[in-house]
Amino acid sequence: MPFRDRKKDSPVDAVTAAPADPSAAPPLGGKGRPTPRRREAEAARRRPLVPEDRKAAAKSQRAALRQQRDREYQAMLSGDEANLPARDRGKVRRYVRDYVDARWNLGEFFLPFSLVMVFAILVTGNDPAAGLITLAVLYLVVLITVVDGFILSRILKRRIAARFGEVPRGTMMYGVVRAFQIRRSRLPRPQVKRGQYPA
Repeated sequence: MPFRDRKKDSPVDAVTAAPADPSAAPPLGGKGRPTPRRREAEAARRRPLVPEDRKAAAKSQRAALRQQRDREYQAMLSGDEANLPARDRGKVRRYVRDYVDARWNLGEFFLPFSLVMVFAILVTGNDPAAGLITLAVLYLVVLITVVDGFILSRILKRRIAARFGEVPRGTMMYGVVRAFQIRRSRLPRPQVKRGQYPA
């Protein structure tokens, strides 16, 4: 009696050797959009990357930029927050401006005083002692204004951290630079009076 090969008749091998059912395979994910037609794809490739009329495009772009600058300038004069430049926009920047404008800052008198000192140095050019005294006074005023600006930055940092929770980068320099500007020439224009500090 011939021996039968049990490996061939094994039910496990029969299941393994059975062809996989195509319907049981997991479906492949689609790209979620229809395939573009050949005519549409070629038309998209032939589309120019630059406008046909460059002069007209440049002219319209310059006009749009000019309108945007005009809106921003008018906003800086009127205090319209929505149209201010990006560097002046936001509650923190508004708080800094109001605090600086309500404060008497020594830096705002530095430019007029320095012009007077330069004129005094020119007048006393023939007198070395008077010129030296004038120059010493000028350096003393510079030192005092720098100290006042440092004190202002410390006050602003403490107040902004207490009110808003964090101090955005560049906020202190924004306030100090504004403090060194003459009040009438500041942009955006001051919206508060002297002593009218923000809450």
